[in-house]
Amino acid sequence: MTGQKSYRITDQGSFTCRATSGKGENVFPAAFDYIRAHSAEEALAALAQHGAEARILAGGQSLIPAMRLRLARPAVLVDLGGVKDLGYLHEEGGELRVGAMTRDVTLERDANVRARYSLLTDTGAVVADPVVRCLGTVVGSLCHSDPSGDWGAAALAARAVMVARSASGERLIPIDEFLVDSFQTSLEEGELAVEVRFPTPDGRTHGSYQKIERKVGDYATAAAAVQITLGEDGRVTHAGVALTAAGPRPVRVDAAEKLLLGQLLTEDVIRAASEEARAASDPFADTRGSVEYKKDMARVLVARGLRASAARLGTGVTA
Repeated sequence: MTGQKSYRITDQGSFTCRATSGKGENVFPAAFDYIRAHSAEEALAALAQHGAEARILAGGQSLIPAMRLRLARPAVLVDLGGVKDLGYLHEEGGELRVGAMTRDVTLERDANVRARYSLLTDTGAVVADPVVRCLGTVVGSLCHSDPSGDWGAAALAARAVMVARSASGERLIPIDEFLVDSFQTSLEEGELAVEVRFPTPDGRTHGSYQKIERKVGDYATAAAAVQITLGEDGRVTHAGVALTAAGPRPVRVDAAEKLLLGQLLTEDVIRAASEEARAASDPFADTRGSVEYKKDMARVLVARGLRASAARLGTGVTA
C-alpha cells in the first residue's frame, strides 16, 4: 500500500515528520523534527538546543538518501535552504570564498572560476550528474566527508580552509585537519560550517581533476586532484596532489608533492610522482575494480593531471 506522511506543527518554521504505511507501520525515513532556518544564527540556535541529535541539511544529496535507508536517523533536521546569505562566491583577501549554500554547478560555470581556478572547474563538472550538481553544495560535500566524494581531494590539492561558526565565534580549520575519517570531520558539537576558502592562484598556477567512473553519475572508481605552480624558470615551486577513493579519507600524496618541488616537468619526473601516488593509494576492492587496478588508476590519473596542468600553463612536458 502507498505510504503516507503525517506532519505535526511544533512551532513557527518547524514540524515533525513521520512516514507510515497504510497499515500504520513506520516506513522510511524515521520520524524527525524539521526546522527551516532563515539565518546562520537560527541554525546555530537549533544546533545549540538539540545538540548531537540535530543534522544540518544543505543540498541534501547525501543526507536524504542516507535517511531514506535509515543509515542516518537524525532526530532534528535543520534546513539551510532559507539562509540566502550563505549562497555566495567571491574573492577576498587572496582567497575564493564559497558559502555553505553555494551549489556545485556554480563552480562549474562561473566565468572567473573557469579562468583562474581550473582544478575547481574540473571538479564541479564531474560531481555526480547535472541534477545533483544543481542542488548539492561544496561545503555540504566536504562536511559529508565521503572518501569517494570529489571535493575532498580537490580541497586537499588546493590547500583549502574551512570556516566553522559557533556561539563562541569562528575558527579556521585547514582541510587536512577537517577531514578526519570516513564520514567524520573535526566539526565540534554546536558548530556550523559556513564557508570553504581556496587560495587564489597566481598566473603561474593551474590544476586538473581527473576521474574515471563506471557511468555518468557514479562514484569515482579512482580520481586524482593536481595543482602546480611554476617559477619563471619552469620549475615547480608548489605542488598539491591528492586522491579520491584511495582510502578511508581523501589522500594527500605528500611524497609526490615533495618530489615535484624544484623540478622541471619532465616525463621522468611525472612518472616518479605518479608512482608515489600509486604507493600512497590504499583502496578496497568492490564491484568497480580490484585493489591493484585502483592503485594503478591512481598512478595513471596523477600523470594525466600533471600533463593537463602543464598544458594549461603553456608549458610542454619535456622528454
